[in-house]
Parts: sequence; C-alpha cells; structure tokens
Amino acid sequence: MKASFLIASAILAACAALAPVTQAAPASAPAASSTMPIPVYGVQVVRATPHDVNAFTEGLFYLNGYFYESTGLEGHSTVRKVKPETGQVVQRATLPADVFGEGIAPWNGKLVGLTWKGQVGYVLDLDSFDTKGTFGYTGEGWGLTHDDTELVMSDGTADIRFLNPNTLIESHRIHVTAQGKPVDQLNELEWVDGEIYANIWQTDRIARIDPKTGEVVGWIDCKGLLPKKDFTPDHTDVLNGIAWDPATKRLWLTGKFWPKVFEVRLVRR
Repeated sequence: MKASFLIASAILAACAALAPVTQAAPASAPAASSTMPIPVYGVQVVRATPHDVNAFTEGLFYLNGYFYESTGLEGHSTVRKVKPETGQVVQRATLPADVFGEGIAPWNGKLVGLTWKGQVGYVLDLDSFDTKGTFGYTGEGWGLTHDDTELVMSDGTADIRFLNPNTLIESHRIHVTAQGKPVDQLNELEWVDGEIYANIWQTDRIARIDPKTGEVVGWIDCKGLLPKKDFTPDHTDVLNGIAWDPATKRLWLTGKFWPKVFEVRLVRR
C-alpha cells in the first residue's frame, strides 16, 4: 500500500521559522577525562537479510515484526514499513521532493520524523502513514529514538536532545564525550537496554552512550561488516541504521545503499 504524504511548502516554511516555545537547558559541561580505556566490541553476524540497495537509510527501528525505515536525499525521501526476512516494502509514504528525510521513532501510535536542514519535523499515523502534523526545531535533524518517557534526537553535533513526546519541545540535552573529549557527528540513534547507541557518521563505529552523563561507555567496531564483494563502487555509502527488539534482544545494523541488513551479536575484544 502507498499512503499519500503531502506537506505544502508554505507549511514547511512556516514551521521552519518557528522558535521553540521554551528555552532548552544548556548543554552540560564535558565530563572529566578518564584514564580508563573504553571497552571495544566487535560484531558477529547471526544472519543477513535483503535490504533495498537504493535506500539511503537515515532512520530504522523494529516494531511488531516489521522494520520501519526512513530514507533521505531530496526527491527520494520516504518512510517505509518493511518485512525483515525479505526486505519487501509493504507500506510507503513519500515525502515532498524538497525534503531531505532523517531519523524516525514511534510514539503512542504515531511515527515522528525529522528532516535535515529544514528545521521542521513531521508526525504520521503509525498504521496508515497519514499526516497528523508538523513541528519546528532549531538546527539540523539527524537521528531519533526514544526511551520510556521522551524522544531522543541528534543534530550532528556532540549534543543529544531530549524532547517531550507530546509537545515535541526540547526539555534538556546531554553533551557526549569520550574520555573527556567531545564526540560529534552523532547520527542514527537507537535506545538499547538503557543506553543510546549512535552511529558516528562516516565511520564504522557506533558509540554506546550513558544517557545520564553523556559519557561513551563502549565502542562497537563494525569494520568489515559489509563484505567487499557486496560493495558497489560509487554507490555503497556509510554504516547507518540500528534497530533493536527488546523482547528478543536482537540487534540489526545496516547502511546507506547497503544490499543487506545484518542481525549481529556483540563480542567484547
């Protein structure tokens, strides 16, 4: 099924101009540098399943037996419901041609999504993909996930924002550091057993972040996850896309224009 997804440019422009209703709390100061090494984990592939090689993956989550995926690039941005076993897209919403889609997250029967530089997000009905509204924010939109009470957003900097899921207004933020040094380029996010997992853009690494302190408590090294034989020159892009099923403790990873999604198991190095 294909749901129509129409957001007029005028509405986008209006939302982009909105300033947050409340003043966000300032970023917390970087934590003191630690001399303790940060644990590093590798990934062991459990199984690989098909992925649309033309999907420029920006957001990914698993819910009720399906992947929900958002793709980026102007003129190609979509939201999709996908069968994990086959990669078949069973439902799709197409964003306007001038929109660059970014991270998505579910909340209370809705799907909340970000756009890159437009300073506007959107809300869809999770079942029908019908448009329910839009909201504004300052800066860029990158990754999105949620904990039990709030939405969690990255913007490409070393800060992670927490949003009230009902008002979509920022409540506070954390500053992400590794041994006292800021970690920026935080991209796609996933909430995993009380930690925030964040793809570090243009790298093969995922940061495991303490959501209270912003400290990186572990690195996941995904180098070599996609075999060289599956790379397409001038097409295959970076690692980006993390999904987690808390019921079965399954973790999936993929990337932009990757032909596969990998269910993986973490192995301490």
